[in-house]
Amino acid sequence: MKVSYDGTKFSGFQAQPKDRTVQVEIERVLTILTKEEITIHASGRTDAGVHARGQVFHFLTNCTIPTDRFAIAMNTRLPEDVMILEAKEMPLDFHARHSAKRKTYRYCIDNGKFPDLFGRHYRLHVPVPLNRERMKQALSYIVGTHDFTSFTSTRSVKPHHVRTIYDAKLIEAGPFIHIEMTGNGFTYNMVRIITGTLIKIGHGKLKPEDMRLILDGCDRSLAGPTALPIGLMLMDVSYE
Repeated sequence: MKVSYDGTKFSGFQAQPKDRTVQVEIERVLTILTKEEITIHASGRTDAGVHARGQVFHFLTNCTIPTDRFAIAMNTRLPEDVMILEAKEMPLDFHARHSAKRKTYRYCIDNGKFPDLFGRHYRLHVPVPLNRERMKQALSYIVGTHDFTSFTSTRSVKPHHVRTIYDAKLIEAGPFIHIEMTGNGFTYNMVRIITGTLIKIGHGKLKPEDMRLILDGCDRSLAGPTALPIGLMLMDVSYE
C-alpha cells in the first residue's frame, strides 16, 4: 500500500507504546477490516513531525476484501491526516523496505520575510535571505557514493553510513526553496543535517566546497545543525 500523511500531530511513523503514530492508526483500521492481528512493515521510519506523500508498507492477510476496495474501506475509518492512495497484491517475497531501490525526500524552506501562514506546518521559515547559487553548488558534492557519517545523527546504530545519492537539486518557487534528494537509502537525520548545512552555506557561514571537506571528515561535528522536521517530506519510494 502507498500512504500519505501529515506528520504534524504524529510522534513519527513507527509504533510506540503511548504516543500517536501512523503505524498504530493503520494497524487499528486493518485489524477492524480483516478481523486479524495485522502488523505492517514500512519502507522506512519517519520522525515526529515529518510528512509523507508516498510512504509504502506491506502486510500479510488471509481476508477476502478485494484489493481494489481496500483503500476506500480504510480511508473511511482512518483519521483525516492519513490517506491510503493505492493497494496492490504483491508476490510473497516482496518487502517494503528490503525491495526498495530508490527513495526521494524533499525539504521545503520558506525564505520570505514573513512566513506563509498556510504552509507553516510544511516549510521551515528562514527569514534571512539565502544565496541559492551557493547552495546549488554545495549540493553537487553529495551526488555519488559516499560515507555520510558527517551527516548522520550520533544516535544512529547502523553498522555503516555509506549511501548512494543519484540526484540532488534545489528547486526555486518564489520565496520557497525545495531541496530534493534521491538515493538508494538515507541515514538517520541525513536529509535534515544536509539541509542545516546548506542553510549555513546559504548564509555565507560555510563555503560550498566545504561540503566535500565535511563529507571526507566523517565527523558529525563538522556539519551544520539538524533542520527541524516540519519541512521534510518522503515523496516517493521506487521498486523494480
